[in-house]
Amino acid sequence: MAVQGLVGLALCMVIFCFFFTPILCNAQKMNVIDRCWRENPKWRRTRQQLATCSVGFAGKMINNIGKGVVNYKVTDPSDDPSNPKPGTLRYGATMIDGKVWITFKRNMQIKLEKPLLISSFTTLDGRGVNAHITGSACLLVYKATDVIIHGLRIHHCKAVGPSTVKGPNGQMVPLGQMDGDAIRLVSASKVWIDHNTLYACQDGLLDVTRGSTDITISNNWFKDQDKVMLLGHDDGYDRDKNMKVTVVYNHFGPNCNQRMPRVRHGYAHVANNLYQGWQQYAIGGSMKPSIKSEANYFIASKGNKEVTWRNGINEQTKPWNFYSVGDLFENGASFIQSGLGKAKPNYTDQQKFQVADAGSVRSLTSSSGALKCVRTITC
Repeated sequence: MAVQGLVGLALCMVIFCFFFTPILCNAQKMNVIDRCWRENPKWRRTRQQLATCSVGFAGKMINNIGKGVVNYKVTDPSDDPSNPKPGTLRYGATMIDGKVWITFKRNMQIKLEKPLLISSFTTLDGRGVNAHITGSACLLVYKATDVIIHGLRIHHCKAVGPSTVKGPNGQMVPLGQMDGDAIRLVSASKVWIDHNTLYACQDGLLDVTRGSTDITISNNWFKDQDKVMLLGHDDGYDRDKNMKVTVVYNHFGPNCNQRMPRVRHGYAHVANNLYQGWQQYAIGGSMKPSIKSEANYFIASKGNKEVTWRNGINEQTKPWNFYSVGDLFENGASFIQSGLGKAKPNYTDQQKFQVADAGSVRSLTSSSGALKCVRTITC
């Protein structure tokens, strides 16, 4: 009878989970960012709760919420770089002063005619719809701070020559050659890039350059790309020595070749990510960066089995801090460590989070990319 009772109880719990509380029953599979808001059945009514859920070097994004936030809805997928129309994404991202929280009325594909500059204190929130962004060089965060980019599908971004576009506060901004990245950060700070799906762009998927710092890149799905993520402008740009980036809960692959990430000068904490193969390398760098690879799951493909790549290293005279702790390796994957193992993030109380065991990475990254939210309590 005792066994039958236990079986009956288990069956009741399964039925309860299936019909009534799917989020609560799956909470143990969610990472700390997702647990913060996805367990809330009224997340649509409390969208700004999202800003309290970030971890890593971006810290909490509470400067994006509070008094004076303008709630703006994109209703028009067209794009005019010089004279943005009300209802378009460009109008919301450039023409509204102060804090703005941007959502999308329906599923849409926005083809950008020129790069889209994003103002400080702006949130792009694609939850609840299927919002695609393509076109000319796509999203640019230029000398801006406190930016959230969440829940978008950004792909097939193309290079574009020098141009002039409407920028923050409605000012015309001259831009040079843009290489065709999905998202590019230039002299930006406190930026959180979460739950986006990025793929098939002409150059790379994400660049963090020219003194950008305090960045968190989380829960994204990067796929079908040669050069994935670049942290640091070039070997001669010393300002990037102060760059600090957290790369956590992301899914890399399939069909990714290199730069997951490549780091110049600065510091990167790369934790709890899933690597579904690579050809040249997964994590690399130049100019003596410090990288802590922690509890990632590396699954080597038929190409190179070594995770790391270093350009210009002389280990005898200038050891670099490429530090692996708790990583999981499969299909012959390996990680050559170097330096003294002191690549610590030194997070503040608002930035810190508990890194999970690498064995749970598949679960923690199972919802990476833009979420398919339905009009129920689930997302």
